[in-house]
Amino acid sequence: MNKRQKGSEQEILAAGFLRQSGYEILCLNFSSKTGEVDIIGLENGILCFIEVKYRRNLNTGFPAEAVTASKQTKIIRTSEYYMMLNHLTGFDRRYDIVEIVGNRIRLIRNAFGGV
Repeated sequence: MNKRQKGSEQEILAAGFLRQSGYEILCLNFSSKTGEVDIIGLENGILCFIEVKYRRNLNTGFPAEAVTASKQTKIIRTSEYYMMLNHLTGFDRRYDIVEIVGNRIRLIRNAFGGV
């Protein structure tokens, strides 16, 4: 299985986990010129833009550490575009990370750049 296939598999796993946690999933893999967001969902009326990061183990650190300031900026810009495109100006938004290590999943709510 190549890296892209593994990433897609983990994003589907994360979406299922988020649904079980009470999220309504609106979109998987939204992309634009500004960047890409793995999952977009709603939780308690808050629009959530979710980055999924996977590692087999912790040899290279926690997956969330790979969401650099540059990556965060791209996600924020992409979220703004998504909201404009879909006329979602009345929503609060939040940026979450789903971190998967092996078969363990951890949700980090409001991981960065809360608005």
